[in-house]
Amino acid sequence: MPVITCIDDLKRLHKRHSPKMFYDYCESGSWTEQTFRENTSDFEKIRLRQRVAVNMEGRTTKTQMIGQDVAMPVALAPVGSTGMQRADGEIKAARAAEKFGVPYTLSTMSICSIEDVAEATSTPFWFQLYVMRDAEFVSGLIARAKAANCSALVLTLDLQLLGQRHKDLKNGLTAPPKFTPQTALDLSRRWKWGLEMMGTKRRTFRNIVGHAKGVENLGSLSRWADEQFDPRMNWDWVKRLKDEWGGKLILKGILDADDARMALEVGADAIVVSNHGGRQLDGALSSIRMLPAILDAVGDKVEVHLDSGIRSGQDVLKAIAMGAKGTFIGRAYIYGLGAMGEEGVTKSLEVIHKELDYTMALCGHRDINNVDRDILLVPKNFGGEWE
Repeated sequence: MPVITCIDDLKRLHKRHSPKMFYDYCESGSWTEQTFRENTSDFEKIRLRQRVAVNMEGRTTKTQMIGQDVAMPVALAPVGSTGMQRADGEIKAARAAEKFGVPYTLSTMSICSIEDVAEATSTPFWFQLYVMRDAEFVSGLIARAKAANCSALVLTLDLQLLGQRHKDLKNGLTAPPKFTPQTALDLSRRWKWGLEMMGTKRRTFRNIVGHAKGVENLGSLSRWADEQFDPRMNWDWVKRLKDEWGGKLILKGILDADDARMALEVGADAIVVSNHGGRQLDGALSSIRMLPAILDAVGDKVEVHLDSGIRSGQDVLKAIAMGAKGTFIGRAYIYGLGAMGEEGVTKSLEVIHKELDYTMALCGHRDINNVDRDILLVPKNFGGEWE
């Protein structure tokens, strides 16, 4: 194994191993990618207070997210097409999360199905849902997630329309992908990736094909996917879905204080401050900039998590110190998966955990549950004054 010291090491290996269209799918934002860039660069503006001569023995990063014990306040975020980054990618990521002791969230747009992941793991995972026009299909997904003993439903609110990602269009990344002579040449150079993909039966969107009406193959999937994301979704729909689910509900995609208050009204168990990793509304503020205002709006009435831009344990610590109760990582573990499969996901978690643990200690704390804003140096007017 190469020496891995940080998430960027895994990112470089991911780029080397994975086909360009799938690496670019992970490493891209919408339109100009301003929000995509600022999600990470805004973390760099927050500095840490070094404290010395404190007892650093007996440290713990263990805590809870929506009442579930976790080894650190990190969950693996839902990422579409994870099984194209590496064969059986969702299964490999879920197994790594289970062994490490953090939640895994399976995307609706996964290659491995709900049933595939449930069969391969022994502890409950979370399931992410998009609201689609086919109400019967959505109800079927919810029923399947219940049958698989999923412990939380993560409802994504910020993808009623699909943000334009220039790299995906240029690479022909659709559902299914369009293979041009250029992409065929690139795939031929990734022969290890190709051999792994040939060795699995999971090469389509198995939550959809065979489950959605009229979708029996990749050709019919393309037509179905083009018209399914539902722009009519509103808060009444969210409430009905919560009632239909009947379990823990996490609302992902909250980036405004008013929307956070609405999430309270519909009875969310947690909200995720997120801009979809900069893949939807380009020009929106970063998640970490919006976190304080959203925390001010909801107080301790609902659990607040943060997603988008986390690439290190220091980023996790900063989010927790700002007041979040948990964080989601997406690209950070996908780099590991693309680089080295399940072992790479484990390595990404180990890297983030070590950075979190050591940084927490050097800031004078031994328990993640006691960390607060006192360890941070936040620029004045960090949230900005906007008219």
